[in-house]
Amino acid sequence: MLTPMQPQIRGFALLVAWCFVAVANCTLAAAKTGEQKLLYVAVPGIRDYLEYGGHGILIFDIQDGHKFLKRIPAGGVAPNGHVMNVKGICASSKTQRLYVTTTNTLACYDLQSEKLLWEKSYEGGCDRMAISPDGTFIYLPSFEGPHWHVVDASNGNVLKKLVINSGAHNTIVSHDGKLAYLAGLKSPVLRIADTSKHEVAREIGPFSDMIRPFTINAAQTRCYVNVNNLLGFEIGDLKTGKMLHRIEISGYDKGPVKRHGCPSHGIGLTPDEHELWLTDATNKKIHVFDNKVTPPQQIASITLRDEPGWITFSIDGKLAWPSTGEVIEVGTEKIIASLKDETGKDVQSEKLLEIDFANGKAIRAGNQFGVGGTD
Repeated sequence: MLTPMQPQIRGFALLVAWCFVAVANCTLAAAKTGEQKLLYVAVPGIRDYLEYGGHGILIFDIQDGHKFLKRIPAGGVAPNGHVMNVKGICASSKTQRLYVTTTNTLACYDLQSEKLLWEKSYEGGCDRMAISPDGTFIYLPSFEGPHWHVVDASNGNVLKKLVINSGAHNTIVSHDGKLAYLAGLKSPVLRIADTSKHEVAREIGPFSDMIRPFTINAAQTRCYVNVNNLLGFEIGDLKTGKMLHRIEISGYDKGPVKRHGCPSHGIGLTPDEHELWLTDATNKKIHVFDNKVTPPQQIASITLRDEPGWITFSIDGKLAWPSTGEVIEVGTEKIIASLKDETGKDVQSEKLLEIDFANGKAIRAGNQFGVGGTD
């Protein structure tokens, strides 16, 4: 005969058993797909040269609490003996290639073997580049110089040189590969190049000051830009070329920063474009905006361990990676992990992206910019 509590105990036991079966089924499904989500982080800095003989690409397992997996040694010392700072990272799942720039070189790696395929120097140096969706060409800015090189991604050869004289710096290629967005840190104007001709087709702006990091939406109707001296961002119309809005952070004061020279250096849209995330170096914050309204409205702030200078999102939009090394759950805005290297030291980098693998082959690659939509 059952006591009054025994039916409840039996029901609870059945529920627990069902949960174990569900988890097991999910695990088996994941095992069948063989998918692995990895975070690739290019780390610059003198410590990496002193301890490891060069800068490196650190790989973290996103699905296992961002556990450190390995370091791919990369690069060396510039001809004049100075340390070469890492400037950008991009990848193509179509060609199984990973690219990293330093101030002097563009290096290409095979994603499966992790071997360096080639590394080349370019006139005027290199900065934060972008690759086409099909992996065939790269828009490579000179190091804050007058031009961009259009580079054949298979061998590093220069296809064309675009001279703009804007202080070449940040670069985005659209999801459809038809346009390249070229921002120089010495110009308040954003240039847009037609990639069928590799020629500048139109301009956006001017904005109120020199353009720093920026992003675009998937429909290519809006750009969101950081500019010098602004704790906030500005919005431009990519069709008319006009600046639409200037948004300043409320509740926080602008002050001195350790790097980059501007208080907001880092901006990104979540892949669904519902939110815009903005860095605040002065106050060591990420500010979250509701992007479903016009103009976007400030709704939350997240405290970080250091001054952020960049923000990047996971391909599925569930995670955010500020340059300070925290891992933030987008839905809750909670910090759930932090990046640490093989020695247990905190990792910080503005050059990182997600690459997903199935059975040892890259099947998806994110990008270092918080561009709306997905590739």
